[in-house]
Amino acid sequence: MTHENPGQSPREPYQPSRREMLRPAEYVGGAAIAAIFVGVVVLIATRDWMLTLIGTGGVFIVVLMVLALLQMALKPDAFEQAELAQSTGHGAGPAAPAPGAGDATAAGDAPAGDSAPGDGEPTGPAN
Repeated sequence: MTHENPGQSPREPYQPSRREMLRPAEYVGGAAIAAIFVGVVVLIATRDWMLTLIGTGGVFIVVLMVLALLQMALKPDAFEQAELAQSTGHGAGPAAPAPGAGDATAAGDAPAGDSAPGDGEPTGPAN
């Protein structure tokens, strides 16, 4: 079962839904609500505008950073992983090994049974 936007062919670029586009605004809005709340409380308690602005700005930044860090900690579900794979052009299969990665006799390598000078084995005659 694949999730695709209705009315789009597989060759068209991905168009995010309205909900996906407004997700960052939800985080900024939540941080703004928390900051306004703290600002009102500080203003009522101290009646100092400078302290209110400092507290409001500080709470806005802290809440926004905490929400962003919590969002980064969430593991993407199968739909998001498929979407990421589709948007970056990578397939879902395992990555292919680099050419010559498993070949012991690649250019410049010594065969498996031989030892190269400087690998810890004596190079001169044994006494």
